[in-house]
Amino acid sequence: MNPTGLDLPPLAAAFVFGLLGGAHCIGMCGGIMSALSFAVPPSQRHPARLAGLLLGYNLGRIASYMLAGALAAGLGTLVGVAPGGRLALQVLAATMLILMALYIADWWKGLLRVEALGRRLWRHLEPIGRRLMPVVRVPQAVALGAVWGWLPCGLVYSMLAWSLATADPANGALLMGAFGLGTLPALLATGLAARRLGTLIRQPATRRLAALAIIGFALWQLWGLRPGGMDHGDAHAEMTPGHAQASEEHADMDAGHRHDDRERGATHPGHR
Repeated sequence: MNPTGLDLPPLAAAFVFGLLGGAHCIGMCGGIMSALSFAVPPSQRHPARLAGLLLGYNLGRIASYMLAGALAAGLGTLVGVAPGGRLALQVLAATMLILMALYIADWWKGLLRVEALGRRLWRHLEPIGRRLMPVVRVPQAVALGAVWGWLPCGLVYSMLAWSLATADPANGALLMGAFGLGTLPALLATGLAARRLGTLIRQPATRRLAALAIIGFALWQLWGLRPGGMDHGDAHAEMTPGHAQASEEHADMDAGHRHDDRERGATHPGHR
């Protein structure tokens, strides 16, 4: 199987990666979720209203993830047409997953350097998000979530590298959507459930097991990229333009030779 194809296992894996990154998500967005709750006047803090605001925020956040995934995959279509481009994108995606795993397990924080790439954009978006607060209506929550979806985040950037490797905007959006859905349990949990979930996913053993699972998946991707693991369709897609042109020229020469042979046969019947 092509490890960057968008059949069920990669989508399911993206969902699981969102679940496994729950501790990081609580740290990055937990404060926003609390602010949404406390912004509602005490007399209006009934469960249905709070649930609507939280769902609206996450809907906007996941929509931004999907937009970013489509844009990244669109860029991947440009890179993938270059000789060896698709293979390079697949290796990049697997490498970013390994960096994600090291980050989740607290083994290496190099992914923080990747987050710095998005800070310039975030400086322009953060004031827009602040103007939307306090949030008291669902449309406000959706808009705030759409802005906060661009918050610099190493885990999101790791998944965007995977979307980039799909080189298909629709698949890139689906991949990020699955990842975003996986982050929902950690961000929607409230009260005692939130404390229990936070305690569980912050346990070193839990984070290490999650990291090992992600590393295993990334290594499986890399294993599928070895020469013996590339299927015929991928090998044909990786044919360089020069090779394709040479093949066409060779076919034309063969056709020309056959045509000359027929003409000689018609002119000199006795030489057959």
